[in-house]
Amino acid sequence: MASLIGSSALRNVASFVAVLCIVLGGTWAVVHLTTNHLLYGNATAAARSWAQFLTVNVTDLGQIAAGEKPSSASMAFFAHAQKSDQVFRYEIYDRSGFSLLISDHDHDRVAIVDISDFSPEAAQSAKTGQPVVGTKEGKGSGQPAFFAQAFMPVMADGRVIAVVAAYVDQTEQRRSFSQVFLIAAAALCLLTGLSFAVPTIAWYRRTREKQIADRRIRYLAHHDALTGLVNRAQLVDILEKALAVLPLRQAGMAVHFIDLDRFKEVNDTLGHDAGDFLLKTVAERLRALIRINDVAARLGGDEFVVIQNRVGERREAEELAQRLLTAVVAPIVFKDQEIVTTASVGIAMAPSDGTTSERLLKSADLALYAAKGDGRHCIRFFAPEMDAALQTRLALEKLIREAVLHGRFVLHFQPVFEAAGRQLVGFEALIRLPTEDGTLIPPLMFLPVAEDMRLIDKVGVWVLREACRTATTWPDHLTVAVNMSAAQFEAGNVSSVVAGVLAETGLAPRRLEIEITETVLLHNSETIIAELHALRSMGVAVVMDDFGTGYSSLSYLWRFPFNKIKIDRSFAQGFGGATREAETVMKTIIALGRELRMSVIVEGIETSDQASIVEDARSDQVQGFFFGRPLPASELAAGLLADFQRLAQAKPSADAGHPSSDCEPCTSELPAVRHA
Repeated sequence: MASLIGSSALRNVASFVAVLCIVLGGTWAVVHLTTNHLLYGNATAAARSWAQFLTVNVTDLGQIAAGEKPSSASMAFFAHAQKSDQVFRYEIYDRSGFSLLISDHDHDRVAIVDISDFSPEAAQSAKTGQPVVGTKEGKGSGQPAFFAQAFMPVMADGRVIAVVAAYVDQTEQRRSFSQVFLIAAAALCLLTGLSFAVPTIAWYRRTREKQIADRRIRYLAHHDALTGLVNRAQLVDILEKALAVLPLRQAGMAVHFIDLDRFKEVNDTLGHDAGDFLLKTVAERLRALIRINDVAARLGGDEFVVIQNRVGERREAEELAQRLLTAVVAPIVFKDQEIVTTASVGIAMAPSDGTTSERLLKSADLALYAAKGDGRHCIRFFAPEMDAALQTRLALEKLIREAVLHGRFVLHFQPVFEAAGRQLVGFEALIRLPTEDGTLIPPLMFLPVAEDMRLIDKVGVWVLREACRTATTWPDHLTVAVNMSAAQFEAGNVSSVVAGVLAETGLAPRRLEIEITETVLLHNSETIIAELHALRSMGVAVVMDDFGTGYSSLSYLWRFPFNKIKIDRSFAQGFGGATREAETVMKTIIALGRELRMSVIVEGIETSDQASIVEDARSDQVQGFFFGRPLPASELAAGLLADFQRLAQAKPSADAGHPSSDCEPCTSELPAVRHA
């Protein structure tokens, strides 16, 4: 392509030079002809003028033409004329064109001709009665380099009696005219060249820019703008061509689908410049690893594809995938900051896993999805059962999309009690997704999918609105707790959304609790903390959820004054161990919360023994299956609220260590999974 564009440019330049030479040559010729014409006119006019001057001043031309000697006055005129710098010769001819008298400047003489010379010009002038003028180049013999001659007929009584010839030296005039011609020609050629060259150069530059732009457009039509790798459209075309000739080859082909793990965190923590640098570096490493007949492509975002041609065994594909994985995860330094990332690889083999580009890419994508599901940073080959998993995923996505569009989610509410008096203080809203047959899908199964679909913020707003609307039907002393995800805080308008929902539903801000996890604070913490302060200023309580499971919980406690700390359910599950470490840590957290003037709630209480331990530790509030399972809003009637209160005030049963007889065993249902 570059050679074709270069040849076209050379042809254009050659055409331009040829046209410019023609224009300049034509301009030079026109100026030359014009100058010669002006020189001829000036020379002949001078010769004619001198010839007329002679006829006027020599009164005895008739006698001279008749063969007599000139008069003394005429001789004096001829002597005076010889001193002129221009007229170097006079001649007088008879009416037949034969010379009679010569006045020669160079020889300083006036002579009567003994032997006459015939002049065709003189004869023509005498015959026609008209002057004959012209210019000639000197041929030596004392003649100037360039001169003009004029033959003037002398009339008497209406007839020609003689012909007078004047020869005028025009050498200096021609030199002057030549200088003027050169200057004029050069100036005119320069102006002509400029007037032609400026738009031509502009046209050439524009044509060149257009060629470069067209080449860039053609390049971008088949390549990724950031990394320079093949894009999706070109990849599909390459795959189709490779699959068309695959039956003729003795080897197969492998499609490696590569995805960077947690690439979004790089953009969020280091900025998009770092993310772009990471993508370009990964592209360079992939390009360096593949063979000349292999292809590396970027499909968009952090997804890459490598086509490995002529693969004989599955082991060869796995070895390349391992090399690709090793290259991708090698540390990258960006502005003195080391970026360490991992990647997942899904592999599809042709023709066993697909005979079309669409099927192969889909198979490799399914294998990649399996690699991510198995913990990321691993390699997985496509297996037929992955199609069933895809269909399940697609059905779940459709269900989520319809639920968001039509508000088909369901809220269940799990009660929260005071630990000491066993008084009901509120409920936590927990989301469920109903299927067509009425089965409820727990949030642990569908919320990660909703987050991948970028619908989690819409789900969160629905939960907040529905929970607040339901809470308005309860007694005023009961609160409702709603979990909010990091995706909702990333939008930066949580406080305004909460304020709008409270105004819409009429729920008092003091009755609403917003629960967040540490993952929320990992994303632009200054902005997040500003949003949390805005919530507190409205009177909404802010709760640190799943406390004790993160790596930086304590730093968040002094950076933001939470209203409540919720100790993760994993502590309750660890009660009763030989070392009693879980109980010790729980008591420490409760004491820490009391010192920080924050309420502490322990969740996940499923047995009476766990309830007794929490009560002895002087926790503020408790929550779990032992005190009540999550129920839909329709079952939270006044009588049920009274039953909850009566159950909470009752003493633990004698069979300590087992679930209450009024509650289902904890194994009959997954532990309540909160909306995150």
